[in-house]
Amino acid sequence: MPLARRIVTNLYRDSVSLMQLSARISASAGVTRAFAVMGTQANLSLLAEAGLADGAGAPQPSDIVLVVEGVDDASVATALAAADAELNRPVAVMAAPAGAIAPTSIAMALEDLPGANLALIATPGEYAAAEAMKALRLGLNVMLFSSNVDVADEIALKAWGRDHGLMVMGPDCGTAVLHGIPLGFANVLRAGPIGLVAASGTGLQQVTCLIDRGGLGISHAIGTGGRDLSREVGGIAMLQGIAALAADPATRVIVLISKPPAREIARKVREAAEQAGKPVVVNFLGAEAEPSGRNVHMADTLEDAANAALALAGGAPAPPSPVAALVEAASHEAAQLTAGQRYVRGLYSGGTLCYEALLLLGRDIGPVWSNTPLDPACALPDVGRSRHHTAIDLGDERLTRGRPHPMIDPRLRHARIVQEAADHETAVVLLDVVLGHGAHADPAGAVAAAIAEARGALAAGRHVAFVASVCGTTGDPQDLRRQETTLREAGVLLALSNAAAARLAARIALGVRSP
Repeated sequence: MPLARRIVTNLYRDSVSLMQLSARISASAGVTRAFAVMGTQANLSLLAEAGLADGAGAPQPSDIVLVVEGVDDASVATALAAADAELNRPVAVMAAPAGAIAPTSIAMALEDLPGANLALIATPGEYAAAEAMKALRLGLNVMLFSSNVDVADEIALKAWGRDHGLMVMGPDCGTAVLHGIPLGFANVLRAGPIGLVAASGTGLQQVTCLIDRGGLGISHAIGTGGRDLSREVGGIAMLQGIAALAADPATRVIVLISKPPAREIARKVREAAEQAGKPVVVNFLGAEAEPSGRNVHMADTLEDAANAALALAGGAPAPPSPVAALVEAASHEAAQLTAGQRYVRGLYSGGTLCYEALLLLGRDIGPVWSNTPLDPACALPDVGRSRHHTAIDLGDERLTRGRPHPMIDPRLRHARIVQEAADHETAVVLLDVVLGHGAHADPAGAVAAAIAEARGALAAGRHVAFVASVCGTTGDPQDLRRQETTLREAGVLLALSNAAAARLAARIALGVRSP
């Protein structure tokens, strides 16, 4: 197939912008593959693995590399020109006096905005630690969106920040909301009395969205990065976050979210929570159960954490999906399945949402295979093919190498929905739909299109159930109500939360017997 490559010299765009651009180019007529990446060695290696490294010129890390493959020369040329034009369109970053020089460093930006107290770092991982340290030395807190940062650098940055009264959120911190300002992949949330510290991005989004649906709001939502509660890092950011929210007069209830921490770090976090002087809800997904006590309230699921926080803050849980209607709908779905249709196939864009589903499905229907399994014995030998009950984290770095994240580009999940529906053993396809800044403009529409294609390919008389939950708010740019309507019109059974959706899928697979 025709292929063209272009180097745009001395131009930087962050990873989310480039992933979004890659997705838009890929969706162009006649385009089969498209990539827009910074010219770092890691990205060039990815292009080489994909067979797209050949071409004139040697890009530098400060260059953007555009690569387009298509069905004909005209399609490639049109898509490449459109991408080039979009990259060279002026970007307004902040109001500045006429004739002012655009900042080329954090120090210059701070001169233009002297009241700033936080730098968001989204450079390629091999350069991120150095930029984060520059920001810290300038007196700025840091949100380190970048991934692939060495753990030794993470420890050094967080320790330096802690010792100088500053916080480092990350690396690989994808979500935060500070003083009502969403950062990274975050939702539009009400202001309110509940503050959160989380080591998981979509876990943080799920809990904050359920709190919003329950009628209350968020004071701050602090991300820590996924390694923060490891033995090596020691929970530095989580402990700082607890202290900050404990001292914040706008925060009445604190929520902590993470996958299981190292045992000794979990103990430190619990001690800090007990000394916070405020109610603290703790949701360590999949950790060994611990009793609640004093001011600490343990929660089993993300939904439980949201409901506990709402109750403690004087609110009410978000109205649950009508149980009777869902049970009736589940019975209707189960009645249409054949004897050979036994398995749930979960296809997730959110890593923590996939992790929670693995936990709940494992309790209700037995072992679940995955590319990110709870039990190494259930690791899929081939992530491209499901086995028995399966839940796939489509955002896992092994699947996103050289391609946009599925929250931005739904094409990988589209193909997998069609594949799973065609499997004669599939009873239920289980999905998450994540809204908010940075996410696809119409994820429900993309899911509905995939379901329509999947159903169109089913043999006469054969049926597959589709179950989902939407993680979002009415303020999100995608419009929560419109997204839910699109999914219902596509025949999807919608649950309020990811946990409820997983349990509903299990009920259908079990023939609606109580799990």
